[in-house]
Amino acid sequence: MNVESIYGNCAQILPKVLERFCAELESMDRRVKSETGEGIYEHLIARVKSEESMREKCTRKGLPQTKSCALRDITDAVGVRVITRFRDDIFKIVEYIRAIPDVEVVSEKDYIRNAKPNGYRSYHMILSYTVPWEDADGSVPGHYYVEVQLRTIAMDTWASLEHQLKYKKDIGNQKLIVSELKRCADELAGCDLSMQTIRGLIRSE
Repeated sequence: MNVESIYGNCAQILPKVLERFCAELESMDRRVKSETGEGIYEHLIARVKSEESMREKCTRKGLPQTKSCALRDITDAVGVRVITRFRDDIFKIVEYIRAIPDVEVVSEKDYIRNAKPNGYRSYHMILSYTVPWEDADGSVPGHYYVEVQLRTIAMDTWASLEHQLKYKKDIGNQKLIVSELKRCADELAGCDLSMQTIRGLIRSE
């Protein structure tokens, strides 16, 4: 028996929303590259949240597994991670995203200037994105949430390790690993700033 998608009729639209938003970022990258000779980010990681993950999240939050909950109460059905080489490029991309005509910023969290106690650093944005397709409420133009995370390569590598620690069970030396991860996070943050300074010096020559 076929189970209806938790996204309902929007299941076919979500990939188009993702593709359209990524095209905005790719256009910016091309423009910056034509002006400076190098792109503003290293790569994008983009996905529509899987049926299984969305159903699990609804259950975890005590929400019914409906299209409305998946696309209105939860804001990460469409997710994009932007990986940059340099710290300051993150904030330039944030400004560009704020200026996209079809984007309204719902919330922002700057975990770069204000790192989490465990050392986690990243910039998070929840966007309301207007698109020319029907949304969960049946409106056209439609509005979809897009979750954006922006990190340097160093921040992303650290977050990958921290994610493994979070979901791996029965780690005997967890306290030591947490301490080492925090130390590495601070060292990597220092390296990011140093690399930014070096690039500035090279460009000023």
